[in-house]
Amino acid sequence: MSENTEKKEAPAAAPAKVDAPAAATPAAATPAAPAAGAKRDERGGRGGGRGGRGRGDRPQRQAPPKPTAPDGKELVEKVVFINRCSKVVKGGRRFSFSALLVTGDQEGRVGVGFGKAKEVAACIAKAGVDARRQLKVINLNGPTIPHESQAEHGGGVVLLKPAVPGTGIIAGGGVRAVCEVVGVKDILAKSLGSNNHMNVVKATVKALEALRTRDQIHALRGKKAEKAI
Repeated sequence: MSENTEKKEAPAAAPAKVDAPAAATPAAATPAAPAAGAKRDERGGRGGGRGGRGRGDRPQRQAPPKPTAPDGKELVEKVVFINRCSKVVKGGRRFSFSALLVTGDQEGRVGVGFGKAKEVAACIAKAGVDARRQLKVINLNGPTIPHESQAEHGGGVVLLKPAVPGTGIIAGGGVRAVCEVVGVKDILAKSLGSNNHMNVVKATVKALEALRTRDQIHALRGKKAEKAI
């Protein structure tokens, strides 16, 4: 009987030898996962080297150069008004744009420019070139103007008055834009005529051009500053 039992138990131990290779199979397959990821990087996945979405090689955008005066000083530009004109033709409409722009160095120089083009950016660029050609020197008294001044252009009439430090620019529309680029920080202004942007801006520039300092007035009268009352 003992011999029969030993023969029956021998086949029962055989399945234990079959389980050992099955357990080793997943362990041998795990190193293959990194190899698949490496192939993906080579093909150009996220951040890959060939046509991926990585932005490391893209050059950075540079800001456009600032406008400068003929003497090399930087200028400040402000767009006062952009007008759109449409022309009805066969098949639709054609649009054109015009821009009114003022520029200055905030130290007593100001220019007015006007440009027309089919695109907004192009008309602003043309207006900037036109304004830089017409820079005019303005006589200022520190952060304000030396005296009251009034001028008109077309239907536009502008009145400018000096103000004490800390007042700010009490003006609106085109008058404010001109005062900011010319370098005035304290002023009282009022538009008394037409609201047309071109007339108001040119009337403001005329009023600023009429300003005279104390020394200039004494020189016109033939007096010296020491003897003046």
